[in-house]
Amino acid sequence: MFDEYAQHDATALAALISRREVSAGEVLDAALARAAQVNPALAAICLPMAPIARERAAGPLAGPFAGVPFLLKDMAQDYAGVPSPSGSRALRHWVPDHYSEVVRRFLDAGLVVFGKTASPEFALKAETSPRVWPQPTRNPWDPARTPGGSSGGAAAAVAAGIVPVAGASDGGGSIRIPASYCGLFGLRPSRGRVPNGPDDAEHWEGASSHHVISRSVRDSARMLDAIAGPEHGAPFVIAPPSQPWAGAIARPPRRLRIGFSTRSPLGTPVHPQCVAAVERAAALLADLGHHVEEAAPAVDGPDLARCYVTMYFGQTAAAMARARALTGAGNDGFELETRILGLLGRAVSAGEYVSRHARWNRFSHALADFHQRYDLYLTPTTAQPPNRIGELDTPPGQQRLARRVLALRAGRLLMLTGMVDELVETSLSRVPFTQLSNLTGTPSMSVPLHWAAVEEGGPELPFGVQFVAPFGDEATLLQLAAQLEQAAPWGGRRPPEP
Repeated sequence: MFDEYAQHDATALAALISRREVSAGEVLDAALARAAQVNPALAAICLPMAPIARERAAGPLAGPFAGVPFLLKDMAQDYAGVPSPSGSRALRHWVPDHYSEVVRRFLDAGLVVFGKTASPEFALKAETSPRVWPQPTRNPWDPARTPGGSSGGAAAAVAAGIVPVAGASDGGGSIRIPASYCGLFGLRPSRGRVPNGPDDAEHWEGASSHHVISRSVRDSARMLDAIAGPEHGAPFVIAPPSQPWAGAIARPPRRLRIGFSTRSPLGTPVHPQCVAAVERAAALLADLGHHVEEAAPAVDGPDLARCYVTMYFGQTAAAMARARALTGAGNDGFELETRILGLLGRAVSAGEYVSRHARWNRFSHALADFHQRYDLYLTPTTAQPPNRIGELDTPPGQQRLARRVLALRAGRLLMLTGMVDELVETSLSRVPFTQLSNLTGTPSMSVPLHWAAVEEGGPELPFGVQFVAPFGDEATLLQLAAQLEQAAPWGGRRPPEP
């Protein structure tokens, strides 16, 4: 077994395999051994694929990550011949007959896929506790807490040392939130940078992007080089970078103007340690020579949240309809909360949906105006530390009410009661900063720069900070991330053994 496995990022592992200092099979054995050691407690991997991985590791491999063990996310990262439940009982045994384009590119990069990581049902939550699996996914830094979502399984697997990098996607913060909760680096690429096909042209109306969660910036940069680029049938082609991102991070960024804010766009509370994370980042940026001052784009936060949840409701209804069409699933195939969201989605008229979607352009213009004055926008990644497992479960009384509403099919009535505004606040108040990047299609990242205990005697938890860049400018984000990684290294920080 390769004893030093956990000390290397994916780039270093690929180099060792390329030099034949270790074989792909030996590295895979180390990854499988680590998974056997920690996954029973964390439930990060929901679908093991060891036989497939062993066969692949034994054959010839090519690409920048040839032989490196890898995990896919159980959401829109389909592997032909392997179940793709998307966190739902309705799709538990559905098996795709083709690869997602992004999975094909992961394979072309030489990665050895040995499993899929847990995601909440249809990627709908910032917590990974889908009922389809026996137990919730846990945060390696504090197993009583969530690793976030929807790429929670991916983040838990990387933080626990099962893999150095794992497949992820982000439709409302689903890369950045778990990266923040688990002390990792997470980059959400621009809309259209990484393909969503062949089944989706623009997943979640273009709000969702595929990429990875990693321990090192260079792994994320090199992975983006490997999977970015247009695909056949894509609705548009985004301009390629002037040079590979792996090359761009070799030099520091220019002196940047960075505006920051620690105020929630919803006017809801922000935890003191989330504020402290931004303050620490701002001081570090100033020490590195960047200009940092308090400023925020002129975006109506509550309006953006309403536009986001309208899309969220509609996408839930569509996901449920797709699952029913594929498997014939009944109501018991879906979680109660998902059924309520689907009911609300069916209650939204086509005109309302289109009108809300059209408002996304306002947010794009407001952010573009901000970027005329500032290169980057800095905020906390989340407004609160990771919640405890079960803390956000729907109370029994509300569950009974939800079942009555579903029986009456009273979705439109529910919309008129004001419950939707309450749902917006309760569902997004913990994570109000990330959706701006999704609706504007801009690239953003979470960088782990702060650790602190949130209760006396409790473990230290990581707190990420978010940077948002203009559309298409992943290079500046990655250059700054590499500079911050050098100035305040996080790769050596590891959670306690479970």
